[in-house]
Amino acid sequence: MPFDGAGSWAPVALSSDLPPGTVIPAWTAAGPIALWRSQSGRVTASADRCPHRGMRLSHGFVRGEALSCIYHGWSYSPSGGCIRIPAHPDLVPPETIRVAVQRVEESGGILWIAAGQPATQPPRFDKLIPLRSLTMEADVAAIEIVAGAKTDANGLIHLPDFPWIVLLLAPQGKHTLLHLMIEQDRSPTNRLTASRIAESLRRRAEERQREGAE
Repeated sequence: MPFDGAGSWAPVALSSDLPPGTVIPAWTAAGPIALWRSQSGRVTASADRCPHRGMRLSHGFVRGEALSCIYHGWSYSPSGGCIRIPAHPDLVPPETIRVAVQRVEESGGILWIAAGQPATQPPRFDKLIPLRSLTMEADVAAIEIVAGAKTDANGLIHLPDFPWIVLLLAPQGKHTLLHLMIEQDRSPTNRLTASRIAESLRRRAEERQREGAE
């Protein structure tokens, strides 16, 4: 999503990739995050670093409504505060021990992270359903060339030869995260076709990126 100076939204993962009680790594312009969903279904985007020894929280585990570091088990609430230190079970952790959290919204099967202070909610794609995500070792320009279309204001590419297939792009430094979406009520055969087309686009975009770097 283009950053307008005030705020924007980045699509970092699909809802289906984050069932209750799980944590996965993700990336934003502010750096790596631990994206996790509590047992009750609440989604949180925490900075991917435990304040204790610097271990990645995305390697940790979710217990109830808290995210715990896999190293020494320090646990953090959705608001970012440390709520448990196993080595000192009777200690109430000071409020200064906390991890940064970012605003996250879930819309249409996509998890969005705020960059800055967006004035609006994330875009809704009511006629589309997300299928899968792919990380490409290519920039947006290379993907646009092989797709034969430009990215619109919402970060979408509509494939000219397959108008029922839509790509949602999220730049991630030297890589691009692509979320594959198709029109609702498409058949299982269409879904398989869309997945194969996305894989082909990835190969061709990465080849073009390598050629441009030579």
